[in-house]
Amino acid sequence: MTKRHTNIMNVKKYSLSYRVMTAAALLPIGLFFSSCHNTQAEDETHTESQGVQVKIIHLQKGQLDASLKLPGEIKPFQFADLYAKVNSYVKNVSVDLGSQVAAGQVLATLEAPEMNTQLLEAQSRLHTKEAMFRASRATYERLLKTSKVPGTISPNDLDMAFEKMSADSAELLSSRSSYHEVQQMLTYLTIRAPFSGVISQRNVHPGTYVGPAGKGSDKPLFRLEEQQKLRLSVAVPEIYTDDAHHAGDVRFTVKSLPGDTFTAHVNRIAGSLDVKLRSEILEMDITNKERRLLPGMYAEVQMPLPGKKEMYVVPKSAIVSNSEKVFVIKSVNNKAVWVPVRRGNESNGLVEIFGNLSDNDQLVQNGSDEIKEGTLLQAVAK
Repeated sequence: MTKRHTNIMNVKKYSLSYRVMTAAALLPIGLFFSSCHNTQAEDETHTESQGVQVKIIHLQKGQLDASLKLPGEIKPFQFADLYAKVNSYVKNVSVDLGSQVAAGQVLATLEAPEMNTQLLEAQSRLHTKEAMFRASRATYERLLKTSKVPGTISPNDLDMAFEKMSADSAELLSSRSSYHEVQQMLTYLTIRAPFSGVISQRNVHPGTYVGPAGKGSDKPLFRLEEQQKLRLSVAVPEIYTDDAHHAGDVRFTVKSLPGDTFTAHVNRIAGSLDVKLRSEILEMDITNKERRLLPGMYAEVQMPLPGKKEMYVVPKSAIVSNSEKVFVIKSVNNKAVWVPVRRGNESNGLVEIFGNLSDNDQLVQNGSDEIKEGTLLQAVAK
């Protein structure tokens, strides 16, 4: 046997010995991983047999009183944009921006010289028609008196005299009406406050040409607002309109008076929805004698929503929402069943729900869409 052949035999023996040692070393590791896999499978099988551990609540009816925060707008209780009735010039102005005025107070006087001429003409026509009527009436009365003597006055002459008196009477009434009309138009040259309030706009000065809106004036002479009493207007979304109808007093705050809370009572409800916003307007009256609040302010309104009696109320955590539906998980024979529901009022972590539910139904307190329908449930103590 050569030396080369002896070396080859030695290498083969070494290789075989290495394989045997490697296999012997890996055998315990394989047994270890096999044992771990079997243990994990046994644990999963044991967990599945017991079910998912959940806290269970028993569904009961109750009443949930909630509140709703909404933006509101403060408006004057009443306001008026004052324009001139006739084309004229401002003679003098008695008030200014921010003036407090009383009902009937003179705000400005206007002048229109042509109106005085029209008044004189109407007065002249009136006097003429009065004279004509007096004459025709006297003529008719004389003819009537004379006609009592047979054969003196023909019936036709008497009828014509009566018709002339009647026509003159009608013309007199027309002239008198025209005269009073011009007189009435002259009273419009004095601008008076229709109610007590504050002048919030003044757009004229002496000598300004003014007239009716859209003709002589693009802007009103004055804007008068009643501010000792205000309106708080709130738009309530459609979903809350039924509850808002039962609201009484509301509380609100304004940014300019931080820390101060005001109270108002719901006085008027629109009774229909705005077609664009799908909301209903509620109005509250505010007493504002100290004028701390101003028209145009925005308010944050806290509106109480008295809950309806005998409604199902659950913790907010019991409701599950996903891209498809809103539901609660009901335990039926220890198996999960998804029950679609609709939300109602919400307050302090509790929510009203509506759906195919009954008293004492067992619901999962902390619902999740990871608990699929049919999943075994195991109730645990709270």
